[in-house]
Amino acid sequence: MHSKPSTSKGKGEEEDEEVLQAVILADSFNKRFKPLTNERPKCLLPICNAPLLDWTLEGLALAGVQEVFVVCRSHAEQVKTAIQNSKWSHLSSGLKIVPIVTAKETFSPGDAMRDIYTHGIITSDFVLVSGDLVSSIRIDEVVRAHKERRKTNKDAIMTMVVKESGTTHRTRSKGESAVFVLDQDTSECLHYEPVTGYPLKPIAKIPREILEAHPNIDIRYDLLDCSIDVCAVEVPSLFQDNFDYGDIRRDFVHGVLTSDLLMKNIHCFIAKDGYAARVQDTRSYGAITKDILSRWTFPFVPDDNHPSGHAYDHLRGNKYIPKDNSVVLSRTCKIGNNTLIGASSQVHDNAQVIASTLGAQCSIGAGTVLRNAYLFDGVTVGPNCVLESCIIGTGVQIGEGSRIARGSLVADGVKLGSKSVLAPFERVSRRKHKPVAAVGELVGEEEDESDEGDADSELEEGEQSQSFLAKSLGPDSDAFVWPRRAARKEDEDADEEDLENFNNRRLMRLGDDFADLVLSDPGSITSEDEASSDSDDDSITHNASITSSATSAPSAAAVGAISAGEQEFQTEVRLSLDRAFSEGHSLENASVELKTLRMASNVPLRRVREAVVAGIVEQIPLVDDAVPQRVEIKKMIDRWGDLINLIGGVDGVETISILQYYCASSTRFALFGQLLAALYQNDVVEEQDIRNWHAQPEAKGEGIKAGSLLDNVQKTWIVGARMIHQLNEQESEDEESSEGGDSSEEEDDSEE
Repeated sequence: MHSKPSTSKGKGEEEDEEVLQAVILADSFNKRFKPLTNERPKCLLPICNAPLLDWTLEGLALAGVQEVFVVCRSHAEQVKTAIQNSKWSHLSSGLKIVPIVTAKETFSPGDAMRDIYTHGIITSDFVLVSGDLVSSIRIDEVVRAHKERRKTNKDAIMTMVVKESGTTHRTRSKGESAVFVLDQDTSECLHYEPVTGYPLKPIAKIPREILEAHPNIDIRYDLLDCSIDVCAVEVPSLFQDNFDYGDIRRDFVHGVLTSDLLMKNIHCFIAKDGYAARVQDTRSYGAITKDILSRWTFPFVPDDNHPSGHAYDHLRGNKYIPKDNSVVLSRTCKIGNNTLIGASSQVHDNAQVIASTLGAQCSIGAGTVLRNAYLFDGVTVGPNCVLESCIIGTGVQIGEGSRIARGSLVADGVKLGSKSVLAPFERVSRRKHKPVAAVGELVGEEEDESDEGDADSELEEGEQSQSFLAKSLGPDSDAFVWPRRAARKEDEDADEEDLENFNNRRLMRLGDDFADLVLSDPGSITSEDEASSDSDDDSITHNASITSSATSAPSAAAVGAISAGEQEFQTEVRLSLDRAFSEGHSLENASVELKTLRMASNVPLRRVREAVVAGIVEQIPLVDDAVPQRVEIKKMIDRWGDLINLIGGVDGVETISILQYYCASSTRFALFGQLLAALYQNDVVEEQDIRNWHAQPEAKGEGIKAGSLLDNVQKTWIVGARMIHQLNEQESEDEESSEGGDSSEEEDDSEE
């Protein structure tokens, strides 16, 4: 007879055969993608033509996860249907997926974890992720390390996956990051300090006890939180016992590490290989799209292992075209690098699709330009439109000659009439034709975004202001423009922990350069004064008495001196002029777009004139010889000079003053005289304008500090003086010739 296996061996086999479970938190618990999430959950938004949830499931399948619980509240039926209709519903997928519908009162990840505890579905250590994760990290390696650690330390309840990255890495959130304090020997996370981008949190305070107990620590601000956690089976119960745990990191991790009662440990796993990032906001949506197209997510790339099973050809420059040859591309269209075209889409004559993604059955009209634009399925864009750094929902129709500015979000089913103009960061959804009494249903209000009262108040505000908000929409539009956000006094006084204050949300939205926000780094400091004030009776020696070590949290941008509105406007004008110059717009169309931008930003006319003058001057090629240079200047002024006076008013003196100071402070200083002459020859400025400008004190540089700018301003003033002298000589010559003509006529009369 064969001997029976030993009991210890049997237990080991049982442990090895444990089903690896995973929990996906499908809800976003924020409003960063609104109104795209009005009628569908965020986890079903497509990225590179596959739902976010599919990308998450693909990463879990790679790690050998066998059972997945998808926890959802918002649009739960859509999530169920999507899972049933996907490849994951087949037995061959190797995944058993169970949707768990949470209570209506689930408003945070902590609430979702308490629901998980209530359902009693977790039977062993499990993987916890969000439904917006794109990852190729081998999580099974993290699970093995976690379980090995648990054999000797049952208090090690969580292992967080992080990756090294610079502070400016494009997938690293600029609005939300953290300082990790790790034990060098064990990778135990000793301290977790959340960092909000705005208002800036300049220092991280590390408890003295950690420095005393752990001589070798790493203080890390260069770690990208992958939002992948391997959790012990008792983690849901800790949420149940602590109802103040709302956020996984800011509440649970921070709470566990600072609790004197729980006595639990959390570790970090610094992944060296693989890719992982969360689509937390519209900014990361664009960044992760670029990473997918640039193949950083390998083996999950459009032409291989595409989560939705699509088949693409990978062409040079990271261009992806469906293998079924269903796409129709005009011979004169331009498909730029890092671009994906969905099946059965059409791109017509002279259209440009650059660094963008198109869903299936999209149509891009002739002469239309798409830059960093992300279109879902069935989008129709008319001729001569410009879409930049925006996200366009399923089935949207955009009329001829429309302009969609950066950061705009257009929800499913919206119709924008011809020549519609969306200002930067505009949010537009479909107007449902229902009675106004059904306020919450009018535009498909989100179920999980926030308090219903807040949602209703925003909707009512939008309804009351719709005549103003929608005035830039073209005829026959079917759209609801949501109220525009702006910084408020309470945002300036916002708490460091408030992620959703307006200025911090700016750091997380697509297309915003936030250069005007003060995010400077004051440098690293160590405060002994704070140490003594925290504990007056401390008897520890001076070298060990510091209660906190402070390390700076590096900034994401430089200090800007002008207002947010003006900074945003200047960037928009620059982009508008670049498009006009490169695409050869008519003066009328270019001026209309500039006027619209000015009205949307409520800035003085002078700011528009400054931008136009600067744009024209910078477009002139620099040539060594004077005659060819004069030809280049004439060519530019002949084509674009009149734009200066078409933007809303004629002021020749202001135009010359702007030209003077721009040339004096730039590398185009030597062009001033020829530019002024060309503007005069083309009647953009008049002779009297030149004389009036020259007589102004500021034209001589009065009030400017000594330096290169003053020297250049004075030199341009001298150039102006010479031109006036030439005009005076010309006038005297004209008078003499006129007088000569008169005298000859008198002589002829006398002879007669």
